[in-house]
Amino acid sequence: MLDFLRHSPKQFTLSEDDKARQREVPDNLWVKCARCKELIYVKEFENALQVCQKCGYHARLSAAERIRQLLDEDSFAEIAAGIGPADPLAFISEGQAYPLKLQETQDKTALLEGVVVGTGTIEGLPVTLAVVDFAFMGGSMGAVYGEKICRAVETAIATRTPLLTVSASGGARMQEGMYSLMQMAKTTAALVELAEAKLPYLSLLTDPCFGGVTASYAVLADVTMAEPGALIGFAGPRVIEQTIRQKLPPGFQTAEFLLTHGMIDLVVPRRELRSLLTRLLRLYAPAEAAAQ
Repeated sequence: MLDFLRHSPKQFTLSEDDKARQREVPDNLWVKCARCKELIYVKEFENALQVCQKCGYHARLSAAERIRQLLDEDSFAEIAAGIGPADPLAFISEGQAYPLKLQETQDKTALLEGVVVGTGTIEGLPVTLAVVDFAFMGGSMGAVYGEKICRAVETAIATRTPLLTVSASGGARMQEGMYSLMQMAKTTAALVELAEAKLPYLSLLTDPCFGGVTASYAVLADVTMAEPGALIGFAGPRVIEQTIRQKLPPGFQTAEFLLTHGMIDLVVPRRELRSLLTRLLRLYAPAEAAAQ
């Protein structure tokens, strides 16, 4: 009977040379898509800007990765880099003090706080940028987070440049209590000053974006965009279903659902984002810049 009809697999013995070559193969050549579980070659995944080519899932990016993708090379200059959160409430949860949790997160992400702000250029066009890193305590908004958003607004006004925010957040940071909730009003008030200065504000919502961030600065832009499939809302779907005791419609809280219902202006695939931002920055350029 032919070998391919065998019910039991053949047993192969690797030579020592084969074993040596097998050990030389790196373990990080492949990445698994978080949605469809497809194995993707790492270099192909990176070339696709970390978007799954099978199902279109847009993987979460760190702040550093996002800045590299959006801005011109070597154009980013960080501001307010040296400020980090305090522990105003002496908060302890499940036996762990807030400062210890902060230190662990800072060591893991190499960030002092979950938002990185600075200036740079996109196709030579100046922009002030604020990017949230979800890996830092779920992108939660605390006092320093809000302060850095406000400093980005102040920088945009001082330099007469458009403001771009990229948000990914679970909401307010419970460890800072009312200090965290205050940032909703603080960042909103700062954006009023930006509007009075007649400077454009662009906002990109990425997966996930919830709570106080969605209820404040992130949705107050002149143009509010989102990545495909991003989950966006105030409360999560399970909380809503338990509250209203009704089944939510299919696709509820996805970027596409919000676009259909008028909450956002555009759903933009990652591959098209930089070119779209270039067009918007040219269209919304401040009067004095457009005159040059």
